[in-house]
Amino acid sequence: MNVSPLIWVITIIAILALLAFDYFFHIRKAHVPALKEAGIWSSIYVGIAVIFGVLVFIFGGVTMGSEYFAGYITEKALSVDNLFVFLIIIASFKVPREDQQKVLLFGIVFSLLARTGFIFLGAALINSYAWVFYVFGLILLITAGNLLKPGDHEADQSNNFIMRLAKRFMHTTDHFDGDKLFTVHNGKRALTPMLLVMVSIGGTDILFALDSIPAIFGLTQNVYIVFTATAFSLMGLRQLYFLLDGLLDRLIYLSYGLAAILAFIGVKLVLHALHENNLPFINDGEPIPVIEISTGLSLSVIIGVLLLTVIASLLSKAGKAQTAINSARRHAVNYIDLGYTADPMERERIYRLLTAEESQILTMDPKYRNKAKDVATIRQQVAEAHRLHAEYDKR
Repeated sequence: MNVSPLIWVITIIAILALLAFDYFFHIRKAHVPALKEAGIWSSIYVGIAVIFGVLVFIFGGVTMGSEYFAGYITEKALSVDNLFVFLIIIASFKVPREDQQKVLLFGIVFSLLARTGFIFLGAALINSYAWVFYVFGLILLITAGNLLKPGDHEADQSNNFIMRLAKRFMHTTDHFDGDKLFTVHNGKRALTPMLLVMVSIGGTDILFALDSIPAIFGLTQNVYIVFTATAFSLMGLRQLYFLLDGLLDRLIYLSYGLAAILAFIGVKLVLHALHENNLPFINDGEPIPVIEISTGLSLSVIIGVLLLTVIASLLSKAGKAQTAINSARRHAVNYIDLGYTADPMERERIYRLLTAEESQILTMDPKYRNKAKDVATIRQQVAEAHRLHAEYDKR
């Protein structure tokens, strides 16, 4: 089904309106969103995406609607996985919690721009060269393999290539100046960590797009569906970050589920490439009659794998222990760094969370809690947080 230019214009205006609403009504005034606020707005954005999908079903047909939902669910799952890296970057830069929303919204906007560029580039390549399906399939299979490597989320994403270039060629400062992007340091105009963290997330977003776009093109070649599924999967990601904060570590099997999904789509792309083959060194340039995977089967596999992954993660005792330990480490580090926020209530909130997690860890089976990396270091960090809190109470 061809989508008219008018529908394209209306869709783009609607997406821009949602982003503008998010900024002017939620981001402009720095604050830490409450769990209730994050939950309500996450539900609203998911609801908007579902309503849009229903409209696609009604006006575009079953095939187009199924392709949209398969693409949306896949991209949403990949976006949740991306939140792990955002969490690491934000923690690395010690972004004040009340300013994290602005960083996340920038990441969403930049990600949308980067992926839109890749979408139209990918569509142009697919329309001109059938062998691109082989390349996309190979990218997804390699990505699936990388997701199975241990420590996938532990890399120092705050020191990526673009970040190193910014630090090398521009004057930077290590101190935040509110939510300002530039400040004066040693008499010179300098980039603040607020701008640097945005640069870091922007560079990471480009890498995410290299994995994300081939995945959705493996489910549909309809550019409108690719664009809208990608855009709506990014909407509400900011609220989801605060809703899942502290629970992301619980999804210990998410990378395995995503690896299975990306490998499945990679195989589907290779099969489609064989079906459309025109490379002279494969079957003398003639198409190969192979089984092609339907959109309905793709949607079923994606939903099934994600449900299995989430349920297994939530029921896992190792997952519960890992979540509590990682959260305790993060809150201990945040508390030790008293410059993390100037708000005493935020420090008290972090300390309450730390003590609750510490109590939870002590009730767990030692075989699970002792499996964590750097246990001795974590214990030292927790002890230091207690010492600082005791000193703070004496003031």
